[in-house]
Amino acid sequence: MELNTIKPSEGAKHAKRRVGRGIGSGLGKTAGRGHKGQKSRAGGYHKVGFEGGQMPLQRRLPKRGFKSAQLQFNAEVTLADLNALEAAEVDMLVLKQAGLVPHMAKRVKVIKTGEIARAVTLKNIAATAAAKLAIEAAGGSLA
Repeated sequence: MELNTIKPSEGAKHAKRRVGRGIGSGLGKTAGRGHKGQKSRAGGYHKVGFEGGQMPLQRRLPKRGFKSAQLQFNAEVTLADLNALEAAEVDMLVLKQAGLVPHMAKRVKVIKTGEIARAVTLKNIAATAAAKLAIEAAGGSLA
């Protein structure tokens, strides 16, 4: 093989469609644009979502809901997750290293899902009322 003999494989390249080059090409006269109208003319088109002056769908529908940008900084940990952890003292760093909360998390709350059978001490971590009772019943505490 030589550099001057390299060419693309068969069927990889095809000729550009030449419109408006006479009746014999099959794309003469109107060049595949049909007759008249905005889409047949040079430079004439509409913006995305334009419905010819009719009130567009995104404006006909009611605005609803809100998603706070702060949600990405909140995380939840279950009692079952805490039970599986080996650490006796649990803080944010321990949870992040264990992969239970994302590294972006700033606030963590323990929720009562599953059971806890051993004593754990939570430092700077919130808990729901039911989760707090379960942790204290197992001999743990919230610091």
